[in-house]
Amino acid sequence: MLRLATREDVPAILEIYNDAVVNSTASYDLAPVSLEDRLAWFDEKTGHDWPILVAIEDGDVIGWGTYGPFRAKPGYRFTVEHSVYVKAARRGGGIGTELLRALIERARSEGRHVMIAGVDAHNEASLRFHEALGFKRVAHFREIGRKFGRWLDLVFLQLLLEDAKAESSASVSSDS
Repeated sequence: MLRLATREDVPAILEIYNDAVVNSTASYDLAPVSLEDRLAWFDEKTGHDWPILVAIEDGDVIGWGTYGPFRAKPGYRFTVEHSVYVKAARRGGGIGTELLRALIERARSEGRHVMIAGVDAHNEASLRFHEALGFKRVAHFREIGRKFGRWLDLVFLQLLLEDAKAESSASVSSDS
């Protein structure tokens, strides 16, 4: 089940995020963030009507996703950048796909034009995940970050939301 997150979900969101911070390059944060920081993040997002979705199973948050501004300048107002995180033990089971599809639909319904993903270049699973949903690689930044004692490359992928709508409609028609 997917639903909008509440402040009560923030500790579970934080646990999932901090696991990724400590154990992966899914985030370029170097140390776990505090509950106070994540509550401020939640209030900032929801205060500007940016969605935070959670995936719930047996009453527990097993994944979450959000999007927000790609850049602060008004000319970028139709472009959003998303994040999706799933509990380590639940990855690969379709939860991330459900979350990202819901975010795509919401962005489209808000009149957004482009969704951006920033993915560590060595995270092949995430790159394949995004490409399976129609994202295209558009930039590869070399040695742009540093974590775990090594330089990290970042890949930007983008999804033109109108193209995604056409692809979604085509797959619905062919499934009918």
